[in-house]
Order: sequence, then structure tokens, then C-alpha cells
Amino acid sequence: MIKKTPAPEPIEFEDEFVAGLKKIFEEMIVFNQVLGLKITSLKPTEVRGRIDMKRELIGHFSFNRLHGGVVSAGLDAMAGLAVMAAIGARHMDEPLLQRLHRFGRIGTIDLRIDYLRPAISEHFLLQAEVLRLGSRVATTRMEFLGANGELLSTGTAAYIVS
Repeated sequence: MIKKTPAPEPIEFEDEFVAGLKKIFEEMIVFNQVLGLKITSLKPTEVRGRIDMKRELIGHFSFNRLHGGVVSAGLDAMAGLAVMAAIGARHMDEPLLQRLHRFGRIGTIDLRIDYLRPAISEHFLLQAEVLRLGSRVATTRMEFLGANGELLSTGTAAYIVS
């Protein structure tokens, strides 16, 4: 009889880590405030966020359509957050403040967005996950959805992490 190794327990972040990452993301990165980007879920394997539609984000006035740059910037930000979460999960043995200081060197090195449908909705849902976290580069996948869950855009990106 083959003995199976039990799956590892899923990692959960401490409330203080989540609060620190939210502060960095929602308050210290001022452009995220301009977008109105808020974190709704922060897990080591996936992050989720939300952007409420507002007049300042309109890209096509006739259709009240969200500007494509908001889609791109929002997905880039969420993928960066997913990388932060994955790095935080990798270093759970370190003190909280040390983990929060690891994010200063993350930077986008490649970003691809596929616009599938016009972004027209009262709010938008964003999600991102890390496909691979290497010692120097992280690869991510993202989705941008309407309030009804309809997929509007997808993206992939790579980030320098060292």
C-alpha cells in the first residue's frame, strides 16, 4: 500500500500583514487612490479587488465606457499585489515588518492586456494570481470583470522581484 503525504495546510496571513499590505496598496500608492482601487480579498494564492465607476474614469463619453488605461493599470496593480502576497507567503518565517519591506524592488517588466468586451458597468472586479514565483522573476495572470461577473479583459505580466 502506497502511503500518501497529506497536503500542506493552506497558509493564512496575519491580520497585521493584511492591514499593512492594504495600507501600502490603497494609501501609499497614490495612483491606486486615483483609480479607486480597493482590495476585497488577499490570499497567498490569489488577490481580488474592485473599482467603482466614476466620471473621471470614462474613456468614451458617448457610451460611458471605462478608459482602457484604467483596465491596464488596474490589472497591473493587482498582479503586482499578487506578487507581494506570494512573496509574503514564501517568507512566513520572517517578522512581519521584514516581510512588508520586501516589496520595494518589485517592478513590471512585461504586461499584456487583451480587451475582450467594452468595460461598461457600475463597478468592476479584478483578480490576479501568480503562476510562477522565481528568485528573480514572477509571472502572473489577471482578469477584469463587470459587476455581473462577465469577463471584460484578461492579462498576463512578468515582474522583477530581486
